[in-house]
Amino acid sequence: MLRGKVKKRISLIFLCTIMIFCCILGKLGYEQIFHHEDIMEKALSLWEREFTIAGLRGSILDKNGNVLAHDIPSTSVMVVPAQIKDPDATAEKLSEILGADKAKIKATISKHVSTQKIQPEGRLISDDKAKKLEAMDLDGVYLVQDSLRNYPNNNYLAQVLGFTGIDNQGLAGLELQYNDILTAKSGALHIPFDAKGHNVDLYQENYEAPGRGMNVKLTIDSNIQDVLEREINNLVKKYSPKSALALAMDPNTGEVLAMVSKPDFDPNHYQDYSSDVYNRNLPIWMSYEPGSTFKSVIFSSALELNLFDMYKDTYMDKGYEMVGGARIKSWKAGGHGLQTFLQVLENSSNPGFVEISRRMGLDNEYAYVKKFGFGEKTGIDLPGESSGIMFKKEAMGEVEQATVAFGQGLSVTPIQLVTAFSAIVNGGTLYKPYITKSVNDPITNEVIMEQKPTVNRRVISEDTSKKMRYALESVVANGGGKPAYMEGYKIGGKTGTAQKAENGVYSSTNYVLSFLSAAPIDNPKIVLYIAADSPKNDVLYGGTVIAPIAKACYEDILPYLGVKKTKDQIPKKLIWPETENIKVQDFVGKKKKDVTQEGVTFTFIGEGDTVMEQMPEAGTTLGEQGEVWIYLGNDKIK
Repeated sequence: MLRGKVKKRISLIFLCTIMIFCCILGKLGYEQIFHHEDIMEKALSLWEREFTIAGLRGSILDKNGNVLAHDIPSTSVMVVPAQIKDPDATAEKLSEILGADKAKIKATISKHVSTQKIQPEGRLISDDKAKKLEAMDLDGVYLVQDSLRNYPNNNYLAQVLGFTGIDNQGLAGLELQYNDILTAKSGALHIPFDAKGHNVDLYQENYEAPGRGMNVKLTIDSNIQDVLEREINNLVKKYSPKSALALAMDPNTGEVLAMVSKPDFDPNHYQDYSSDVYNRNLPIWMSYEPGSTFKSVIFSSALELNLFDMYKDTYMDKGYEMVGGARIKSWKAGGHGLQTFLQVLENSSNPGFVEISRRMGLDNEYAYVKKFGFGEKTGIDLPGESSGIMFKKEAMGEVEQATVAFGQGLSVTPIQLVTAFSAIVNGGTLYKPYITKSVNDPITNEVIMEQKPTVNRRVISEDTSKKMRYALESVVANGGGKPAYMEGYKIGGKTGTAQKAENGVYSSTNYVLSFLSAAPIDNPKIVLYIAADSPKNDVLYGGTVIAPIAKACYEDILPYLGVKKTKDQIPKKLIWPETENIKVQDFVGKKKKDVTQEGVTFTFIGEGDTVMEQMPEAGTTLGEQGEVWIYLGNDKIK
């Protein structure tokens, strides 16, 4: 009976085993028939090794479509350690071609991983190195497509553009600001390997195409940027300042047309430079006392408040004003005497601006300084912007109120100054500055996103702006901005010579020299600001050092912008030893004895008695002691 029970149990266990086995077979059959593709996909994912193929990062272009930054297809080295049969020999050959340490390469290719990049030595290698590796056909060594970020103009616009890291991610400037937009989706090459790392020929390689990032088009105009780069480079060579900068803006939109920061760097080799250079885009980062350029803000605010008639009302500048026990001096010993308020601006009289600040009162002065945007960021679409430093109203006493009026005691950035000055000359509208024009599809160039001018607020009336345009032109014709005066072009501006505060006291040797201007001042198309920190020069004034540089810029920029010359400008006030410019008369066809003009020296070339040609031609403007070459002949001129 016991034997029967045992037999019965064995039969039951056998039956259960058969049933379980059938269930397993059934499940396997079901999965093979109905889930075959899913199983194969999972299996392949385990067998395949992925080789990343970099996509092309979007380009950065100027407003005219000129390339400022773009990707160049390149090659990188990747290894499959399981396929490398002789690590020592492979490491030696790789180190020889890549110029890398053999021990480091061997450690990299011996890692227990499926695939491994060799970096940095194996990233973005030259075509010559790639050809050598390809010819060697080393087991387990693969060449994969990568992309190299290139800045074709080198140091040009460096702090604005920024740079990318080894994996092509944005690390500074616009590359960082728009990294998500510029970044391209990577592709991949999937190659099937067995457990020992050998190729499985039964299955095909799987290629996943890389993408392309969006292009970013800027408001920067390379024609204007070229001029500013050239002139600021000349400034640096001539005066050796600690730093120099230039900023140009369209006052009617807030578009940044050019931006220069020196010292600069080459984004292609940013590792060779200090972070103090590439992380500091001076036009938006540098914060300092603006000096007399700030007087344009205070003067326009006072005009808006109708505190004086700048043509008729007068102020007696005796050389100083006493404020809270402190003596605030004029830059001219003994002062400028009796002046209209327009002359107060022309002569940049500090005591005169103390009087203007008294008439304004603290509440109005503080309100207008804030209204023009000082003490807060402008919101420009660039990383690293500073907000400057402005007193809290409750911390301002009589002295602080007076010094702010002529640009001391507060700290501003160039972008704040240019934005405020644009409002002063454009009719009174404060725009938000911006440097990105649009985001475009890299294939079709279709506009994906476009940035439009943004109005922050109105700060002064059109009537006040019109008066300021005349006053600023008068500063260039009759005041400290005379070195920027251009025959036929109406320039308006204000110079600045600001002492630097060092260890709590003002330096007697270090200054920030600047010139803030607009042209043509009756219908401004451009606002231009140039500044230099501590230039090495005996004549430490913004008018003598910076204004001539601004003039050199305008000589190229205004014709490019299509600005026509005019005779309707304020005549330049001449002060000894300045002399009036001389316009060359037309002598062609005249007899030699009739060739004469006061202030001109003539050199006669050739035989004969009749003027056949002259150089320079008639109408050319000469400076003092100008010379004209006269070419003589005997032909009769009909």
